[in-house]
Amino acid sequence: MKTRSQCRSRVSFFERLPSEVFDMILRRLTVLEVSVFSMVSKAMSCQIVDHVSTMAWAKRMIPQNFHHSRFPDDKQSTYRHYKALGLLFKRCTLLLPTKDRLKFIHTKFSKIPCFMMQCKPTAASCLGFSSYGVFLQTLIAGWNELECHRVFIFLCDFTDLPRKMEIVVNGRPGASRYLELQIRQFCRQVLLDPWSSRKECGFWLTQILKPWPMVSQARLLFILYGPLLPDGSLGWQQLTSTVLSSSALSDLAKAVLLLHTDLELKDWNTSTILAILEEIRVLPQVWRVENVARLLVLCGTTLCYSVLANKAHNGRLFEISKLLVYLILVCEKDGYCMSWVVTLVQQVCKVFTAAADKWSFIQSLENMFSEVTMEIYEASLAGNPQDDLESFQTLCSILGSSAHFHTEILHMFLKE
Repeated sequence: MKTRSQCRSRVSFFERLPSEVFDMILRRLTVLEVSVFSMVSKAMSCQIVDHVSTMAWAKRMIPQNFHHSRFPDDKQSTYRHYKALGLLFKRCTLLLPTKDRLKFIHTKFSKIPCFMMQCKPTAASCLGFSSYGVFLQTLIAGWNELECHRVFIFLCDFTDLPRKMEIVVNGRPGASRYLELQIRQFCRQVLLDPWSSRKECGFWLTQILKPWPMVSQARLLFILYGPLLPDGSLGWQQLTSTVLSSSALSDLAKAVLLLHTDLELKDWNTSTILAILEEIRVLPQVWRVENVARLLVLCGTTLCYSVLANKAHNGRLFEISKLLVYLILVCEKDGYCMSWVVTLVQQVCKVFTAAADKWSFIQSLENMFSEVTMEIYEASLAGNPQDDLESFQTLCSILGSSAHFHTEILHMFLKE
């Protein structure tokens, strides 16, 4: 029989257990089960916080073997475990202010070199950043933008990220290649790639870029999304010396498009995106025009037109003509419909209000076709055997693109 005072007692059964026995029970549970257990009551949540604060629990439940996973099952198992850890920390710190929640997490993860950006960047076999990304995404899911901004500030202090970014944006491109790769891996795998939502990804990309001036924003965008060499380092010189495929430029195009098309990202507008594109295409030197054209094709009609119209308003006929010729060439090489670029030429032509200006634009475009064709022909005569083949194929493509482009133009007029 319980006395009346015992009935009024709010001390739970688990609170009356010796701490050693309670710890033994928790050790028998999975991380996910402990996270559910923490939501039973405020007192239970406090007990579990005490339990996970021990060094013994951290050694046992926070794995750090990120560089020894050889099989896909190991990788998925690690991600599932860090997702469960994210749920545990989310639930057991639910009643704490955001600042205190982040401090508590810092005490658990500050001793992990991969999370602190203290390890030398390696190949994709390291699961450190991606595991941290899974943990963080689970932890902050549903948080508002102000809380997420506090998380970003916390991560910057946690990893010394701003100082590292300052080194790479102020230095010569490629001079700190390991640091560039480390920043890329951390930002992509922890902050950007875990989110499937464009809104979430755009928010974090804005947090990364917003504190920097426009020139530095362009440099950071290239570091985060630019093409990589086989050894994993950034291909700064590739854009100026070789023609790259669509796959090499697709990530960069998606990032630019993300900033340009998401109307909820109030920090960006068409003018700022155009200025950033102008900065990107001269990193580290002026890109080959075909690479610029291919990037614009991947960025889509709206942004491509905006770039051309901006040049048209500023009377830069030579640049418009050369870019359009290479846009036509890219459409021919990559199998895009030629009617797309014909429509683009029509739209650009409408930017010029005077008939004389329209005629000058058409003349400039046709003359540029001849100049580019001659440049490619002369390059095929002067190159080595390997270059000869590439130049000959490009020569065939430019001739074919010219024929298909003008066929589309004639077909359009004949229909009218």
